[in-house]
Amino acid sequence: MVNTAQIWEWLAEVPDPEIPVISVTELGIVRDVALEGDAVVVTVTPTYSGCPATAAINFEIERALREKGVANVRMQQRLSPPWTTDWLTDAARDKLRAYGIAPPVDGTGATGVVAGRVKRLTGAALIVACPRCGSEHTQKVSQHGSTPCKAAYQCRDCLEPFDYFKCI
Repeated sequence: MVNTAQIWEWLAEVPDPEIPVISVTELGIVRDVALEGDAVVVTVTPTYSGCPATAAINFEIERALREKGVANVRMQQRLSPPWTTDWLTDAARDKLRAYGIAPPVDGTGATGVVAGRVKRLTGAALIVACPRCGSEHTQKVSQHGSTPCKAAYQCRDCLEPFDYFKCI
């Protein structure tokens, strides 16, 4: 008989379809795993309610669990509380950076929840470090990046463009 700890381990192997270097658990969108009778119930909070990857994520979660022998998988969506970049794990932040995406400044990273939110609320410019060279001499090129959850930035030192995972 499968247990919830084993299911969490299996879900940690399911990559996010838009950023395949992080898993759905590292992204923080898997909110709960429960056993109800013979069913495994996985509760997911999408990064935002219109996220186009939600269906693909649910499909990949179901597929991964069925490949492990779980016959009865039920997916649930939870919209409250809404997902926030605070739910990204430190491992996910490191993997984003290594992949060339600057992790959110606001949240559980080095700046801390309060400092990042104060900057955002007061309109102060966020200092987004380049994921390639580490320089903080960067500029936002566009509020819209390769996906709706990212903004386009460029490093003024190494001149490389990069995505910034926006704070939500």
